[in-house]
Amino acid sequence: MSGNGTTAGDDPLQTAVWRLRSRACWADAAAMITPTTPAAALQRASLLVERCLYTEAGWEEAEDALRTAEAMAHTDDERGAAACERGYLAYAATLFQVRDRADEARAALGRAAALIAPEAAGRALLDFRRGLIAENLTRSPQAARAAYRRAHAGAAAHADPLLLSATWRHLAGLALREGELAEARHGFAESLRIREELGYLVGTAPALVSLAETEEEPEASRLREEARRLFRLLGGVPTWLAGQLGRASSPARVPPAEGAASA
Repeated sequence: MSGNGTTAGDDPLQTAVWRLRSRACWADAAAMITPTTPAAALQRASLLVERCLYTEAGWEEAEDALRTAEAMAHTDDERGAAACERGYLAYAATLFQVRDRADEARAALGRAAALIAPEAAGRALLDFRRGLIAENLTRSPQAARAAYRRAHAGAAAHADPLLLSATWRHLAGLALREGELAEARHGFAESLRIREELGYLVGTAPALVSLAETEEEPEASRLREEARRLFRLLGGVPTWLAGQLGRASSPARVPPAEGAASA
């Protein structure tokens, strides 16, 4: 799941789910969804998988929800979307050293690639997650960049601004590591702009920290202080941001957990 935020066409349930999700209340958002259809079961699982990425907790609940979504999937698109979430959860478990599930992550995303049509909306999210694995598990920045660019084009084509904010951010992170400061600043600024427009609070603090890495003082300190304020407001979420906010500056690298959850 990535998500477009609230729009005029959203129904009240989806608007409420988005607001809870954007404020780091994934369990409350998931509790509003009854998994009576494949789409509902997948959305509930996606919310709980995203919680794992931001809190490093809730693994068993996410696994249970994902198994339900997998059992209810019948079409190729549904099975592909469930496999994409399976790969993302396995990636998160590997990333946070809960358990090494790198092979499972790659296999699940490969299965998703065989099921999701190249022109389908879900393909962009799949490409983004394959980029995360290439960057953070395989350590292949070139493969990651190619995957992020495919995801970026797909997010733009299917009008998915939240995913677009993630692709801007991760492409900027690669640019920063290569010393392309202007390109990195532009990408981080675009990511932050989109998240602020969507009201995606839980993703705004990481975006502020990344942009601060490309700015000079006093702007860099102002951005980090705003990130600290949001971090405290949300109860210390995302957990992996704590170390960066405790240092004078963040590392020249986008935190590997941050993305579109469906990060």
